Amino acid sequence: MSLNSESKIPKYKQIVSAIEETISIGSLKKDDKLPSLNTIKNKFNFSRDTVLVAFNELKSRGIIHSVVGKGYYVSSENIAIQQKIFVLFDELNSFKEDLYNAFLENLGNHVQVEIYFHHFNPIIFNKLILENVGNYNYYVIMPANLKNSYQAISVLPKEKVYILDQINDNLIDYAAVYQNFEKDIYAGLFAGLKMLESYKKIILLFNEDKQPEGILKGFISFCNTHHFSYEIVDSFSNRTPIVGDIYLVLDDKNLIRIIKKIKEQNLVIAKDIGIISFNDTLLKEVVEDGITTISTDFKIMGKQLATMILNNTTKKIENPSSLIIRKSL
Repeated sequence: MSLNSESKIPKYKQIVSAIEETISIGSLKKDDKLPSLNTIKNKFNFSRDTVLVAFNELKSRGIIHSVVGKGYYVSSENIAIQQKIFVLFDELNSFKEDLYNAFLENLGNHVQVEIYFHHFNPIIFNKLILENVGNYNYYVIMPANLKNSYQAISVLPKEKVYILDQINDNLIDYAAVYQNFEKDIYAGLFAGLKMLESYKKIILLFNEDKQPEGILKGFISFCNTHHFSYEIVDSFSNRTPIVGDIYLVLDDKNLIRIIKKIKEQNLVIAKDIGIISFNDTLLKEVVEDGITTISTDFKIMGKQLATMILNNTTKKIENPSSLIIRKSL
C-alpha cells in the first residue's frame, strides 16, 4: 500500500483506494486477510479512527468483512460496487415483487441490494436489524404494524434509514415512501359510492396482526359517514355469502376463497355479490373478467425510493392510490 500523509485527498479515502487497487491487481483476493488497523495506523502515522472509517466504508459496500478476534477479510473482488443496501420486507407477494423490481431497475449497476423478510415476527425483525448494523450504506425497512419496531430501527444511523409502506408516530422523523391507508381506503370507497349503493352491507375481512390499522379506521369512517351497514370479520371459514353483500378483501388468498364460496352458492359476482380487493396485481385484471381494486402504484413507490437513495435525500413521500373499477362491482 502506498499512502501519502501530505496529500489533500482525505486519508480514509486513500486507504479505501489503496485496498481497492490491491484487490484489482490481484494482490488481495477473496478470503485473504487485510493488514490490521494498527499495522496501517503505525506504518503511515494515521489515527486508528481514520483507518476504521476506511474499513467501515469497504465493509458497508460488501467488499470486506470482519471476524471477531481475527481481523478483516476480503469478501468480494467486485470493487465497482459503490453502495450496498439492506432491504427488510414483511413478506413477498406479487405487488411487493413489482415494488422491489422497480426499485432495482432504477438504482443502476453499481448498487448491490440484499433482501430479507421478517414475516411479521418481531424477534426475526429485531435480529435481522441488529445483526446487520454497520454492514450497509442504506437500510430500507418495512416495519408493517409491528409494535415497538422503532426500538430496533433506532440503533441504525437515522440518515441511512428509509421507511417503506407504513409509518407511525415513532418513525415520523425518518425518510419514507409510504401509503396513507386511512385516507386511501376512504377515498377509494368514496370514488365507488354510487356503485356501492346497490348493495346492502359491506363486509371487511381484517387481520389486526398483519393489516394496517389505518385501513380499519378509514373503512369505519366511510361507512358511518355515508350510512352503510357494515361488518368486520377476521375469517371467511364459517361464512356463507348472501345476496346483497359486498366484500372488501385485503389479501389474495382470501380473495380466492370468497370467489370459490360465491360459486358454490351459484351466485353471480357483481350482480349478487360485490368484491373489492386491496392492492392491484396482474392476476386481478383477468380473474373473473377483472376484480375491482383500491391500490397504490407499487412501481412508482419503488422508483421514488431508488431516486431518494441515489440523491441521498431525506423526506417523506405519500404514494398515490386510486380505485380501479372492474367487473366485480
